Amino acid sequence: MKNLKNLILLHSNDMHGDFLAEDLDGRLMGGISRLSGYVNSVRRKEPNTLYVISGDMFCGSLIDSDYKGISTIELVNLLAPDVVTLGNHEVDYGLGHLLFLEKCAQFPIINANLYLTTNYNRLFRSHLIKEVGGMRILFIGILTETVLQQTRANDKLVGTLVNVEEASLEVGKICDAYRTEDIDFTVLLTHIGFEEDKRLAELLNPDWGVDLIIGGHSHTLLEKPEIVNGIPIVQAACGTDQIGRFDIVVDTDRNAIDSFRWQLIPIDAEHCPEDKALTKLVQEYKTGTDRKYERILTRFSEKCTHPARNQETTMGRVFSDALMEMLGVDIMLVGSGSLRTFEAGPIFTLRALMETYPYEETGHLLTVSGSLLRKMVLYILRDEAYEGDHTEFFQFSHGMRIEYDRKSHRLLDFSYQGKPIQDEDTFRVGIQGFHYENMETSLGITPEEASALAKPRLICTNTKNVLEEYFCSKEYIRIPEDARLILHPAPEESAVKL
Repeated sequence: MKNLKNLILLHSNDMHGDFLAEDLDGRLMGGISRLSGYVNSVRRKEPNTLYVISGDMFCGSLIDSDYKGISTIELVNLLAPDVVTLGNHEVDYGLGHLLFLEKCAQFPIINANLYLTTNYNRLFRSHLIKEVGGMRILFIGILTETVLQQTRANDKLVGTLVNVEEASLEVGKICDAYRTEDIDFTVLLTHIGFEEDKRLAELLNPDWGVDLIIGGHSHTLLEKPEIVNGIPIVQAACGTDQIGRFDIVVDTDRNAIDSFRWQLIPIDAEHCPEDKALTKLVQEYKTGTDRKYERILTRFSEKCTHPARNQETTMGRVFSDALMEMLGVDIMLVGSGSLRTFEAGPIFTLRALMETYPYEETGHLLTVSGSLLRKMVLYILRDEAYEGDHTEFFQFSHGMRIEYDRKSHRLLDFSYQGKPIQDEDTFRVGIQGFHYENMETSLGITPEEASALAKPRLICTNTKNVLEEYFCSKEYIRIPEDARLILHPAPEESAVKL
C-alpha cells in the first residue's frame, strides 16, 4: 500500500513591486493585499501548504524604487513566503544593498550558484529543507547569468568577484549531498527563463530526484505545465494578477509525485479576500510617493506604447530621441529592457517616468565607423533576439533607418539622415552604462573595437535625470511616426518583457 501525503505549493514570480490592484475592464485585478488574502486562506484550510517566490520581487514600481527595495521587503515579510530565490533584478540597487536587504527579510533567500571567486564560498544559502506534514521538502535556488552582468554594472568592486557555476552541476551536487536526509520531495526554484528551464530539465540526472521546477524571468503565461524529462515546469506570468497553485499527492515511499493538479488562480475579489493590514501598509507607501511624484512633466500627443521588447515601439522612439537630443549624439541606442511599462501618457508625470525608466544609469559615447555600426546592428538583429529569454534588443533614435530581412540575414536599407551608411563614415553613438559594461554580449563588439577611432567616454552620470530635464523642457511632445527599424517578416510579440 502506498504511503501518500497531500502537499499544496503556491508560487509567484517576477512580482516587480506590483503591489496595487489595477482596473481591467471594470474588474479590479491583482495587488499584494488580495494575494496575501488568498495565501492566508489556503494556509488556514490546508495545513500542508507552502508559498514560494521565484525571483524578481524588486523593480517595476515607484513604491519599490523610491525606497530602494526596503518597502518591498517589508511588504513581502507580511506575505510570509516559506522560501524565495533570487532574480536578476534583486541586484538592481547593488549587491551590497541586497545583502543589507537580506538582513531585513524575515523569510529565507536561497541561491546555489553565486560564488565569491576569491574563496568559492557561496553568497547565499544554496538550499532549504522545509518540514511540513511529516514530509521533508528540499528547495534549491538557481539564477541566470544575467545577474552577473547586472552586478558588474552596479557594483564593480563586488561584482568582479562573482562567478556563476553551471546550474545542472550545482543541482546534482546538492541533491547528492542531501539524499541521505530522506528527502521526500525536491523543487528547483529557478530564475533563468522558461526555455532555459526546459534545457536544464533535460540535463538533470533522474537519480538526483528533482520532482518540480518553478521558474521565473521570462514572464511566461502557461495553460498547463510543460513536462520535460519527467519534470513538470511552471511559471505564473508576472506581477500579482495571478498565483500558481499545485495540489500534489506525494508518494513518500518513492520520494516522488504520485499525482498532481496545477492551475493559475486569478487574484480578484471573487477568489481572494483582502488582507486589510497589507492594504493599510501599501496605502501608506503610496501616499508618500504620491506627494512626491504626481508632478506633471509634459503631455504627449497620444499614448506611447511598448508592447514587446524585440520590435521598435513608439515609447522607444520617444526615449531614444530624448537622450539623443540631450546628450548631443548622432545615434542613441536605448535597451528595450530599460523601458519597464507597456504604455505611458498622454499626461506624463514624474511618477510615470520613474516607473517607465527606473534605472539611474550612466551614458557613454562610442565613436564608431560605419562598418562597426553595421556589425553592431547585425548582432542586435540576430536570430536569438527573437528566440531567447535574455537577449537585449534596442530602440533607435531619429535619423536611423534599418530594413532587415530575417530569412536572408541581409540589410535591405541601412541609412542615416536619408543617406546610405558607408564603411568609412563616422558616428557618435550613445549607449547606456549596462551595455557599455557588457558591450560584447549586448552589441557584439569588443572594447578594443569600440576604442579604435577614439576612446569611449562618459557623457552623463544619470540618464534618468537627463530624461526628466528633457520632458520638463517640453510642454508638448508629438509621438514620432518615422519608422527606424523595419523587419521582414515582423516578429511575433515577445513574451519576454524584461
